[in-house]
Amino acid sequence: MSGEQHDTRWFAAGGVFVLFAVVIGVSIGPAGPDWWRVPLELVNRLPLIDFETGVSDADWAIVWKVRMPRVVLGGLVGGMLSIAGASYQGVFRNPLVDPYLLGSAAGAGLGATIALTIGRDATSTWPIDPVPTIAFIFALATVMVTYTVGAAFGGSRSGVTLVLAGVAVVSFTSAMQTFILQRNVEVIREVFRWILGSLSRADWGDVWLVIPYVTVSTVVLLLHRRHLDVFRVGDEEAATLGVSVARTRLVIVIAATFGTAAVVSVSGLIGFVGLVVPHIVRMVAGAGYRRVLPLSLMGGAGFLILADVPGRMIARPAETPIGVVTAFIGAPFFLYLLRTRRIGA
Repeated sequence: MSGEQHDTRWFAAGGVFVLFAVVIGVSIGPAGPDWWRVPLELVNRLPLIDFETGVSDADWAIVWKVRMPRVVLGGLVGGMLSIAGASYQGVFRNPLVDPYLLGSAAGAGLGATIALTIGRDATSTWPIDPVPTIAFIFALATVMVTYTVGAAFGGSRSGVTLVLAGVAVVSFTSAMQTFILQRNVEVIREVFRWILGSLSRADWGDVWLVIPYVTVSTVVLLLHRRHLDVFRVGDEEAATLGVSVARTRLVIVIAATFGTAAVVSVSGLIGFVGLVVPHIVRMVAGAGYRRVLPLSLMGGAGFLILADVPGRMIARPAETPIGVVTAFIGAPFFLYLLRTRRIGA
């Protein structure tokens, strides 16, 4: 079997996994039609097909207006975090990094804290929701500061320097967030609810808001798959092979950060997706980024859609934050990876 045929089979399997996750995601919920009726109704909605499924217009409204945007947004968030995590691991040649390495999560958390502290009453006249907007801006700004600081000390030539700069900037940003919360204790509950991540308020507006960012970021990262494979041999060796190391690293970091900031601004901070999913992909499909990036995209999308299902059902009528669910799944698996020493970029 040729390499291209083998890749096609892996990509087909990834597509089937995403489709399976979408069907499960829209079929299960605390309200609405029986779960087994939803797949039938989805088929019934296809052109030239018409049969009775027992799903009323009110039930379909729950599926289409409540569950479907939540599932689609979950797929976008999970896919973006996963492909960004795989790209970060490749460009820094470090299997322990995730999309939040350079401070996008800390910056988004600080931005959301500031927005929530200002209060929704004070921003009620804004034409856009201030929380995701300010979170997005602060996420990008934090990564920009990290890269600027790291580059000033040779980070453009050494990924290790950028990682250390990220640690410092994240610590400073987290300290600022703690300082604000100490003086505005009335918003602590709402801030922590945002930090734990949630898709419960997802609507089609959120989906259309992040699609352009996710699309641009994903296309750029996929176009750099070959460069990520070259980075595996080291910066000096990559330079001898004709790769502009500093420029390529900057492009990949910007693309991954751009998409990560966009999805985090609407979903909150959801951990482990961008760390664990790429490792699972490498374990089953190999370490070549020609497969790792697209399979991480599909695997992350399917994983987060499925991870959102228990959150809806465990504590009905309340919801378990999706960040808690991904931590329960991701942390033990990551410890297993560490134990078996099967992590490697």
